[in-house]
Amino acid sequence: MKKMIKRSLICTAVIFTSSITPYSYAQDTTTPNKTPSRAQQLMGDIAPKMAQLTDDVLYADIWERPQLSKRDRSLITVSALVAMNRPDQLRSHLRLARQNGVTQEELVETITQLAFYSGWPNSVTAIAIAQDVFKENK
Repeated sequence: MKKMIKRSLICTAVIFTSSITPYSYAQDTTTPNKTPSRAQQLMGDIAPKMAQLTDDVLYADIWERPQLSKRDRSLITVSALVAMNRPDQLRSHLRLARQNGVTQEELVETITQLAFYSGWPNSVTAIAIAQDVFKENK
């Protein structure tokens, strides 16, 4: 039971914070002239602890663990966001996945594979979002 609760809390944190652009995580906001992290910008004024956990735990710890590459973590995150139909968060994580070395073709194939496991409408939505994100890079 504790394991299920812990897993649920981790998933909730990932879902909630996945709209945060990871390249801006864990920035020092206590020193003057430092740019606030994306988490601080999005929720620091109303939920400072959540922003701090996002910066210090999710991005500075979890995303930096050596057991999985950032590329693999991106594929996992994109898959979870497609499966849960989280289009707003998917957009930023598709961008991050490209930065982390996942090709456009791999992302489209991942979304196609997920259509059979997480639902056709979720994948159709994800393909439309991916199409928009890929156009940004052209």
